[in-house]
This record gives sequence, C-alpha cells and structure tokens, in this order.
Amino acid sequence: MTPGEPVDSPAIRIVIAEDQALVRRGAAMLLAMEPDMEVVGQARNGVEAVELAQALRPDVILMDLHMPLKGGVAATREITRDLPTCQVLVLTTLNDDETVFEAVRAGAHAYLLKDADEDELLETIRALRRGESRLTPQIARKVMDQFRRLASSPQSDLVRNDAPLASSSDKGSLPQRCALATERLSEKEEKILQLICEGMMNRQIGNALFLAEGTVKNYVSRIMEKLHANTRTELAVLSRKQSRPQG
Repeated sequence: MTPGEPVDSPAIRIVIAEDQALVRRGAAMLLAMEPDMEVVGQARNGVEAVELAQALRPDVILMDLHMPLKGGVAATREITRDLPTCQVLVLTTLNDDETVFEAVRAGAHAYLLKDADEDELLETIRALRRGESRLTPQIARKVMDQFRRLASSPQSDLVRNDAPLASSSDKGSLPQRCALATERLSEKEEKILQLICEGMMNRQIGNALFLAEGTVKNYVSRIMEKLHANTRTELAVLSRKQSRPQG
C-alpha cells in the first residue's frame, strides 16, 4: 500500500489490453506482485478490451494503441463514454503527435511509453486511483505542440467535442477536423491554468490565490468550458499551451 492509503482500501482492479502475449503476461506478472493491485482480465485486441471493461468494470485499463480488430483510441473512446469511472492508462510504443493527441481527446487519463520504468507505471496506476491524471513530459510536449499549431491565436480552431475522432489508422489530418473556436481566458483564469500546469490541486490553488476552494472549482469548470476540455488530462495539457508566452 502507498503511504496515506487506508489499509482496508480495496485492490485496484486492472484490465490489460495488449496484443503481444509476452508484453501482456509480463505486465500481469508485475502487477500481480503488488498487494494493492489485482489483474482481473487480459484483452488481446480492442474489441475484447471493450467487452471486458463492460463485463468487469475495472478501475484501470492499461491500453495499447496499436491492436487488431479495434484500435486503442477507438476502444478508449468507447470505454470512457460508457464507463466514466474507468480510468484508461495508455501504454504504447507509439509517440507520434497525431496518435498522442487522439488518445488524449478520446479520454485517456494517463499516457506512458513502454520504455517507462516499473516504478513509474505503478505510481501512475495509483495516481489514477487517487483521481489524478498523468502525462510524461515527453508526451505532454507533443500534445502541447499539437494545440499550439491548432490554436496559435485566440481565433484558431480546436477539435469539436461532438465531431467523430479518427483512429491513428484513419486518413485525414487533425487540422482538417478542427471547427470550434475557443474563448479568450481572463487573467485570473490564465493564472489558475498555470497553477494546474504546475500540478496544484484546487485547495492548493485556493491557498495560493486567496480564493475559496469552491470558487477555484467554479473557475476550473468555466476554463474547461471555454477550452472545450473533456477530461482533467486534456485541461492540463491545454493549460501548458495557454500559459506559454506568446511570441
């Protein structure tokens, strides 16, 4: 158990979605050694991942992106739509900008490359249990670059929330699917975004800005509305983009 976690806290129930048997079994063996984790299912493709998620209702799904029958992006989108309490941790070798961006837009709560060390994987899973979102600096940079290209000015477009998002194998560039302008953030909202980017939670932001925690929560909701962010992860990477000084 991690420090501060109740001793009677139930184990984190995990489904592993990975088409490579050795990788899938290796991850299962690693997680099975942790007393606060339980692997409840293993999927060989995106279709099985969705089916197991619906049947088992796990806390976390380790999701590969390049899988047969249904890709990880499409599976992630379907799972996060139907099972909002299920946290998706994308674990993949793919790190091209388009794939990373699509996975975040699909609702992934965390994103790690497969060369991440074991401790980073375990801590990310536990962070998801705590309600946190995680992106490695390398991944966050790629998503920020995508947003920067798509929203280099206040009048630039971002992906529409109601627009169908293609998987990494689909044709058509992301800019061709962008059609919704964002609203300019106020100075206070910009500051709150900056603090979110630094990893602060609502209470910490309130203490830093002398605001009630409830007031901060209202600001965050409004920021998410303005930036059309669907998840806390997406808001975090957007905050990095928005707080970057304009040249």
